[in-house]
Amino acid sequence: MAPHTTDWTLTNSQGLDIIGTTDHPDTDPTACLVLLHGFKGYKDYGFIPVLASALSSAGILVHRINFSTSGMTNDVETFARPDLFALDTWNRQVEDVRCTFGAIQSGEIEGHGLPLFLAGHSRGGGTALLTAGRTPQPKLSGLITINSVDACNRLTKEAQLDLIDAGSSITESARTGQILKIHSAWLQEQLDAPDAHDVLSLCTTLKCPTLILHGSDDQAVDIEAGHNISKALRNNLHIIARANHVLNTANPAPKGVNHSPQLREVIELIGSFVNANQGK
Repeated sequence: MAPHTTDWTLTNSQGLDIIGTTDHPDTDPTACLVLLHGFKGYKDYGFIPVLASALSSAGILVHRINFSTSGMTNDVETFARPDLFALDTWNRQVEDVRCTFGAIQSGEIEGHGLPLFLAGHSRGGGTALLTAGRTPQPKLSGLITINSVDACNRLTKEAQLDLIDAGSSITESARTGQILKIHSAWLQEQLDAPDAHDVLSLCTTLKCPTLILHGSDDQAVDIEAGHNISKALRNNLHIIARANHVLNTANPAPKGVNHSPQLREVIELIGSFVNANQGK
């Protein structure tokens, strides 16, 4: 059987849909990896499907998901559900990862019994760290971050008060030109439960192997975040030389061409990490 993909949908405990794509190896998979996108991202954005396809060619079953409040569907041209984007919070994203893990364990989607890995890019890296830090089960064989944030909230005190008072804020999508709303619930849950949103503190509780990757030329998330995560995890930071926030990869990624050296390096590092930690 040649490598192929299948699409699926899960409904989380709040009745919202997680839209996923699975990249299947051409042989029996040796591990299962759940791949998380960043802010305003989606499962088919830029380097993400390229990474998933390459890892599946190396024998890894990869589930890449659209968070239920990403605002994205399988229509990659637009945020088809800006109403859902407005509802996005860290807790909702953690819930989506837990729901995906549960579907793997129950057999609703493939991967039951395989070593389980979690990887996230940018804000998705923060979600991966929050999920693993809050949830001891299921046992992870490894966790990977790519250009991850190291904090849930970098708003000034004044900006936080403004958001709570206004009830929402707006952000523009450079990709689609849409003006998107963010409800103040995103911030309020952090104010209500700061310990559950302390990324670096939760990092210190992790027991599984970790791989921290950060581009030297990332202008969206400063490399200091990678150093902070590395210090909290007491693990080395792998700096990807001359890599920007999206690993020097266009969106959509061109097909049938050589991919950036930075993306190729990340593919190799993650593949080697998964292979080395499948029995842990």
